[in-house]
Amino acid sequence: MKALPFKIPKSSTDTLIIQEDKGMVFYDKFHQHEEIQVSLIVSGEGSLIVGDTITNYKTDDILIFGSQVPHVLKSAPSSVRSYMISIFFTEKSFGKGFFELSEFSDLSNFFNNLLYGVKVISEKKQLKDQFFMLLKHKNRLDRLVIFLQVLKLLSLAKIETISSSITKNNYTDNEGKRMANVFQYVMTSFYGDISLQEVSDIANMTPNAFCRYFKQRTNKTFFQFLTEVRIENACQIISKEPDISIAEASYSSGFKNLSNFNRKFKRIKGMTPSEYRKRLYDSHLL
Repeated sequence: MKALPFKIPKSSTDTLIIQEDKGMVFYDKFHQHEEIQVSLIVSGEGSLIVGDTITNYKTDDILIFGSQVPHVLKSAPSSVRSYMISIFFTEKSFGKGFFELSEFSDLSNFFNNLLYGVKVISEKKQLKDQFFMLLKHKNRLDRLVIFLQVLKLLSLAKIETISSSITKNNYTDNEGKRMANVFQYVMTSFYGDISLQEVSDIANMTPNAFCRYFKQRTNKTFFQFLTEVRIENACQIISKEPDISIAEASYSSGFKNLSNFNRKFKRIKGMTPSEYRKRLYDSHLL
């Protein structure tokens, strides 16, 4: 999927960029940037798209996006303010060949996995309490020391890749805006009827041309993508509202037929909505 080119704000002397994002929503355009991004979600939740994959994020998640990996965090409507602390750097931030030193050999697999986006599974509390929450109070030298400690711990942590396929390209502004506009429309209108003509008009293409364009860049049809967005929204409803019925979650997410919803949910999640809810309930009892 095409993504908006994005420049991370920095001064001419910055090698390591520490950024705090606070507000009711995060930057909600599908975008990519040269820098590797390591982010702690201090608070907030919503949908996450990385490359060809739609999933979710929540408070205390640690997410990592490699250089030029297209992604977006779409905040869910909530009374909780979204708050994220991010570290941005490139493999050349500290000089050409820095990360090729033998001392960084244990990080080779880690950097390779960043091509698909990463969720950190273990060591999250230590990373949050001992490193991320201290960064904003430190001077540049201390931040560099903390950054190296973060990398060491990340090399030992259990991680899972998010996307199954990433097409890495540097996109023009026009290409990025075309698909970012389509994405924005889907994420704000998925609960209603969306026609192929509507999204084709937004992309300023004919329906046939748009279908080919979308499939070539995402390895899925537009309606497969739309279905995945709706299923992910249903998952969030089911997880946050234990008393809501499966049918209500289905209809609130844009499905008109419950049996179709159940079938699509099982195909995408590998389980029925009821099984998904039971697994959530069982995990909360542990």
